Amino acid sequence: MLPQLEYAAIMDLSHPIASVVPTLDGPVLEALSRTTMPLTGRQVHRMAGSGSEAGVRKVLGRLASHGLVNVTPAGGSLLYTANRDHLAWPAVEILTAMRLELFERLRERFGAWDPLAVHASLFGSAARKDGGPGSDVDLLVVRPEACAEDSEPWAGQVDQLRADVQARTGNPCQVFQLDLPQLQRHIAASDPLVSEWRRDAITLHGESLDAVLAQVDDSPTAS
Repeated sequence: MLPQLEYAAIMDLSHPIASVVPTLDGPVLEALSRTTMPLTGRQVHRMAGSGSEAGVRKVLGRLASHGLVNVTPAGGSLLYTANRDHLAWPAVEILTAMRLELFERLRERFGAWDPLAVHASLFGSAARKDGGPGSDVDLLVVRPEACAEDSEPWAGQVDQLRADVQARTGNPCQVFQLDLPQLQRHIAASDPLVSEWRRDAITLHGESLDAVLAQVDDSPTAS
């Protein structure tokens, strides 16, 4: 009998390209994808935020040998740019844009809900880009007051959301859901989570979190 192997299917949401390109090539390609300006090896290293400068230069040389990077002499330096005409570059762009693609998929998902959420946003390490492989995808969802947390079809939508995120990324999805009165109570209690939401939230559906919080603060029952 073959031994059973367990794999943790997880994505580094700060650098999703690492799921496919786990070497220093990934951060270098990410850096080059963010600009069309010619960069020195030192600048690429600074933007990549990974490896050593010597290691980044070796990667640039290897990518240039495959035609993915253009190299131009400039005085005593070499300047590097991505070769966006390369047949492989569209695949690179897909890999470097996976984080934004996740956001778009989530926006589509929330836009198709019935009933709709009042607000939905990403927060936590996935929003700050300081997590690592296996970090949770943390979502804040403000539901309509008419919807109880366990009512259908609301509860089914939330369960499906968790399953979809884990299927698309491999990462656990934590949904922090509450209605406006509950949100108001968190504000009144000076819950530290509210400060984290204010600082990190990336809006995925509805008005911005600041606008929602302002409405709650201005409501007649606010303390």
